[in-house]
Amino acid sequence: MKSFLFFLCAGFSFLIACNQKTGSEDGTSTNKKKDAISCPPGSSKLDIAKIEQITGMKGVEKNGEYKITVPQNDLHIIVDGFKIIPPMGLGSWAAFTPCGDSAMVMGDIILTETDLKPVQQEVIRQGFAITAIHNHFVRNRPNVMYMHIDRSADITTLSNGVKAIFDKVKEIRGKDPKGEKADSVANTLNTAMLDSIIGNKGEMNKGVYKYTIGRPDIKLQEHGIPVSTFMGFNTWAAWQGTPEKAAVCGDFTMLEDEVAPVIKALVENGIEVVAVHNHMVHEEPKVFFLHYWGVGNAEELAKGLKNALDQTGSKMKH
Repeated sequence: MKSFLFFLCAGFSFLIACNQKTGSEDGTSTNKKKDAISCPPGSSKLDIAKIEQITGMKGVEKNGEYKITVPQNDLHIIVDGFKIIPPMGLGSWAAFTPCGDSAMVMGDIILTETDLKPVQQEVIRQGFAITAIHNHFVRNRPNVMYMHIDRSADITTLSNGVKAIFDKVKEIRGKDPKGEKADSVANTLNTAMLDSIIGNKGEMNKGVYKYTIGRPDIKLQEHGIPVSTFMGFNTWAAWQGTPEKAAVCGDFTMLEDEVAPVIKALVENGIEVVAVHNHMVHEEPKVFFLHYWGVGNAEELAKGLKNALDQTGSKMKH
């Protein structure tokens, strides 16, 4: 009888244990990061020649990473009377970062309403994940969406996939998005004044004056692989127009506790928040992205933008 009671109690204890959460006291699974990959920058190397050979496209290398950008010159977009050209955030891209004998690709593909379905299907067919679909603007004609993708694999597989995705966009539109002549916009802004308010220098391209803002205070990883400013982990601000009537648009990257104060600062300073979303799904720590649009006096817009920047741990990088 004692033996029977012992086995009965033991079995009951086992059932309770099986139904309890495993891991730390806060309920986090100890297996959550069992498949994490550690690929310190510089620990492995991309075969850039192979990427270029397979994709048929030339990109830019920086610190061992490689990015292909396709300006959407065929999309003639107007927002509140301002032309949106590639330097204002109208360029599709795919960026490669090495990890041992493989690599990770992250990208952002700009799609019209006609492109969206067939290109989605091609992305899935090529084994990539779709991690976000969102807008950058409101009141834009024609309407465009931004689709984020990622995948880890060998260079050949990734390069073939990137080529197939960009080729599908060309097939659906019936032309190469970068084939038309690059457009430009008017810009008579006092960039020295903007620099003094924002606290750094930007770069002028086709009449667009753009700042890029890194987050060196955050060691972001996706699937355990570091994500750099070059790979899309950045805040940016792009300007055009005149001192009296300027337009500024861009993207904030924020930790969860920064989201509410950044939105408050932008809205209170007359800058419209048009999207809040994710770009990744397996990132550590969790980060959020916010798109904004402002039209008005350039100095006032710059002060409002700086107010919002001050709500984050961002450090300006040129």
